[in-house]
Amino acid sequence: MKIKVVGMDPSTSNWGICKATVDVRTLTFVVDDLILIQTEPETKKGVRKDSDDIRRAKVVRDGMINACVGASFAISEIPFMNPGSYASANFNSGLVTGVLASCPIPLIQVFPSEVKEQAVGIRSATKIEMIEWATKRFPHAPWMMRKLKGKMVPVASNEHLADAVASINAGLKSEQFLGAIAMYRGILAA
Repeated sequence: MKIKVVGMDPSTSNWGICKATVDVRTLTFVVDDLILIQTEPETKKGVRKDSDDIRRAKVVRDGMINACVGASFAISEIPFMNPGSYASANFNSGLVTGVLASCPIPLIQVFPSEVKEQAVGIRSATKIEMIEWATKRFPHAPWMMRKLKGKMVPVASNEHLADAVASINAGLKSEQFLGAIAMYRGILAA
């Protein structure tokens, strides 16, 4: 039995999405598609920042909702709201949390440190390590590439896509997902 799942690495500027098919018996998955939703602040004079922030939130929300069509679950990294961090980081965390609250399907929550640890075995894995893990594990996924010295190499923006893939990897091992799948299997067996 297989289900569709959406993995997410949320951010105001770069929202990474991985659409995948999960085998609920083996808890393995294949990457069906990778999507990077990008927004930039408006640079025109006279545009209020709060209005622009709402516009950007709507762009990522609409992209997330479209990606969830046909999926049974979403799995997303949840940003930390750290009182000691910069105001912009706290704002990004709040905006992302608000957008995730509008997810139209059940949302499995994973923390960035567990996503990294489940993928590469290090809670503080670098962006490059995450990209290397994901591209090696799923070499046929539609990664963003560029030509360098005659060879195709992944671009840095893949960090968001790699984290979205890794979110699924971690989420499939979470108690929240395993409990949901146990109920799902029970309903189908009845």
